[in-house]
Amino acid sequence: MFFVTELKGEIILSNSSFCVYQIRQHFPILDQMINEHPLIYLDNAATTQKPQAMVDAIAAYYLRDNANVHRGSHHLSLRATAAFEGVRETVKTFINAKNTKEIIWTKGTTEGINLLANVLSKGLKAGDEVIISALEHHANIVPWQMLVESLGIVLKIIPLTLQQDLDLKSYQKLLSAKTKIVSVTHISNALGVINPIKEIIKLAHQVGAQVIIDGAQAVGHLIVDVKDLDCDYYVFSGHKLFSPTGVGVLYGKQHLLEALPPWQGGGEMIKTVSFEKSTFNQLPFKFEAGTPNIAGIIGMGAAIDFIRVFNRQDLIDHEQSLLTFTEKALLELPAITVFYEGGVKSGALSFAVKGEHPSDIAMLLDAQGIAVRSGMHCAMPLMAELNCKGTVRVSFSIYNTHEEAERFIEALKKILEMLE
Repeated sequence: MFFVTELKGEIILSNSSFCVYQIRQHFPILDQMINEHPLIYLDNAATTQKPQAMVDAIAAYYLRDNANVHRGSHHLSLRATAAFEGVRETVKTFINAKNTKEIIWTKGTTEGINLLANVLSKGLKAGDEVIISALEHHANIVPWQMLVESLGIVLKIIPLTLQQDLDLKSYQKLLSAKTKIVSVTHISNALGVINPIKEIIKLAHQVGAQVIIDGAQAVGHLIVDVKDLDCDYYVFSGHKLFSPTGVGVLYGKQHLLEALPPWQGGGEMIKTVSFEKSTFNQLPFKFEAGTPNIAGIIGMGAAIDFIRVFNRQDLIDHEQSLLTFTEKALLELPAITVFYEGGVKSGALSFAVKGEHPSDIAMLLDAQGIAVRSGMHCAMPLMAELNCKGTVRVSFSIYNTHEEAERFIEALKKILEMLE
């Protein structure tokens, strides 16, 4: 395979095997002390750290090319537009979409789901059914609940099995001619559960339902191929993909997006405007009103280019080895409950310490320089079903090492001994 051998300047490729320590050189933030301990960043499911190449791309735009995109006739605008639209091609290739008209820029996963809920609601009526799952983030729950209140749609929930993954037999029973939309997460942000979305999509299509996939947690940890999945829509956030905050992607099949009305009105999304009538722009611009986050999109393109230097399967295998080691070590500790124990996970795993609040455990880990996430993880209904006050979530990325995983376990052991 190839890998990057320089931190700054041009990316130079060389034949070599996977080396996490070379990857870490591209993330300067990791080289610091927290509470007099080397930083161990294990909160990647919340947001990933950013490679120098991404930061440099944003700086280069603001220092050399800063101008608004589209319709500009001067050189800076032309350069900015070329860089901006080039990222659409990058994303299209990254998720294997059919063409760039299927790539819509958003602020992130939350906005993508809200956009879809809003425009798809124009074709819904009272009694129509939407199915989500018990593993969903609040961003894939609340927009549909709002339609329950405003339109009278029926919201149905795919339950969990005793093993804490989705109950597909129950899902099949929920599907009917009234099912119009199925909206589920690819990977649970709280538990790391990888859902069988190809099967979920296939079953939904058999009853004529459209399928939205929340890919916020998946796109940085799996190879996502929207053609192979055959999903109707796929949404994700840049900031969980080594990219800036406030940028994201909504993928949709072209013929479906063309049939939908615009979401917001303003500049860019129009073709003509008069006081009597406005006509709307073609895809993808129909859904992109106003000046976009140009620098953020360019930064996302640089981040994806950075990832594509590496063999993705090597990165996936590395993360899986960290998860496997950490789960095994956690299960050997007293008073620890690991959620979704033994299941195939990606990105994250959650645990609880008997008799202790998860936030207290997270604070004690932070005192040793270890950053984890604690609490409900924007999944209150799931936590209620698990009958817990929240969890401690450990989430890995491509730059985490086995030494960091070992140090995390040793730090947790110290905390457990102190709490006895």
